[in-house]
This record gives sequence, structure tokens and C-alpha cells, in this order.
Amino acid sequence: MEELLVSIVKGLVEKPDAVTVTVDEKNEEDIVVYHLHVDENDMGRVIGRQGRIAKAIRTVMRAAAARNDEKIQVEID
Repeated sequence: MEELLVSIVKGLVEKPDAVTVTVDEKNEEDIVVYHLHVDENDMGRVIGRQGRIAKAIRTVMRAAAARNDEKIQVEID
């Protein structure tokens, strides 16, 4: 899952070397939280107009997690 998130985001940003993901353990609701970190100048590219790109990234990630019977959440930091 982490590799999927990184590969999606690296295609969007100008500085792909700055893309990092940290993963939290499952919380009490069995949700794994992925924290996405990008360069400050690439933040707009990842979020998109009115958050459309961020929403699309979260949708793709949730769909991939559902195939593995997991629940995830993507936070863009």
C-alpha cells in the first residue's frame, strides 16, 4: 500500500525525492493512517484545485485497501 501511494504521488510532483510516507499502527477502529509528506512547493500539486487530486488519491487508496480487507486513511502533511 505504501509503495502504491508513493508511486502515485511521485508522478505528480516536481521533486519526487522529497516524497515520504510514514505509517501509523492500526487504531482502535482498525484503520491504518498513512501520512504523506511532500516538498512545500509541491503541496498544491498534490492537493489540487478544491482538493480534487487529494480526494482522488484517497479514493484510489481506499479501493486498493478494500481489496485486501483493510481500512486506511491518507493524511497529507
